[in-house]
Amino acid sequence: MPMGSEGLLTLTVNVKVSPEPDLYKKLVDLMKQYREALNYSIKFIIENKAISLGKAHRLLYKVLKEKYGLPSKIAQDCYREAIAIAKSWLKNTNKGKIPRANNLRIWLTHGQSYRIKGDYVELLGGYRLKIIGLDRRYDSYPNREARLLLKDGKFILKIYKRVPEPAKYSPSGVLAVDVNERQIVVGNRKSEYRFETHIERALHYRQLAENLQKRHSYPKYNASLRRRGIKRRIKSFHRKAKNIIDDWAKKVSHTIVLLAKQRQHAVVREDLTNLVEALRKLPKEHKTALLILGYRRLEYWIDWQCEKQGVPSIVINPKGTSSICPICGSKLVEVNYRKLKCPKCGFEANRDTIAVINIEKKAYKKMGGSLTTPTAPQMTDVIPNR
Repeated sequence: MPMGSEGLLTLTVNVKVSPEPDLYKKLVDLMKQYREALNYSIKFIIENKAISLGKAHRLLYKVLKEKYGLPSKIAQDCYREAIAIAKSWLKNTNKGKIPRANNLRIWLTHGQSYRIKGDYVELLGGYRLKIIGLDRRYDSYPNREARLLLKDGKFILKIYKRVPEPAKYSPSGVLAVDVNERQIVVGNRKSEYRFETHIERALHYRQLAENLQKRHSYPKYNASLRRRGIKRRIKSFHRKAKNIIDDWAKKVSHTIVLLAKQRQHAVVREDLTNLVEALRKLPKEHKTALLILGYRRLEYWIDWQCEKQGVPSIVINPKGTSSICPICGSKLVEVNYRKLKCPKCGFEANRDTIAVINIEKKAYKKMGGSLTTPTAPQMTDVIPNR
């Protein structure tokens, strides 16, 4: 994810690791102790306003070592993470309950609570984890903080690295991005690419979760709910739906940005920040599908890929992109499913194609240039979904 000082990007390198068999249970126990210690520290810091490192160290360091059995440097990492969470919560104007950590994870500092030595990751306290898979592309950049996660019985070490931000080129054109429920349409006056969304797969797992929840929502099912692990299955279905959309958003954004980079174009997207308010007026099924699609998620990954690849990006106002004629500016009328026509000049095209042209025009206007008015339907190159 992009963060840090100007001119630098923070990349996350995922490392698959595996502890030695005799250390597996011991490491899981350490992560459980860390979670308890972290939740205690978050509450303590908020209640005692101990948001400085010095005060937190004086009040918590000894407790975390003696009561929770954390190694010295990991105890320091614990109250450092608790301070970060507490500060974020205190800044939030719409505060809810005091935040709690639920997942098993440990915040680690390179050179203090962890280090990489050969094919192993060594944690303070005598834990050695064999590296199973490591992305070597960023080995030349120093390791920074890391997070050790336990997910579905497997350990993943997320290492953060600082890398220089690539210089952006001067674009020779633009690649407009239009998002709808079923497809992402990318293009300009000359070409068009369509990417299927994975909304159907995600909705399938969400429906499975909701069906289970309804079936076991009555009091007489409470015992079977606990005995059969129904709650766990419901959570797994929701997680599966979320993972499908997350994975799709990452991959399609990467493909879109690489297309723009190959052509030395800028990526142009609509600002959909206020989309949630507009969704309230839609039918329930359509609204649910669009919310699951996660426009903000796709926006985030497109912006991040642009930063990472050095591709210029432009954000424009979405008003009128799918309803205004790109030739004369008149209000379009619907003549068929997703097909619109201008009653004034006769221009007719698919709704998505019209949106792409209008987004392109707005981008050129924002860039201070001009764009020749289109006079014919677009040439279309279709990239398969997979």
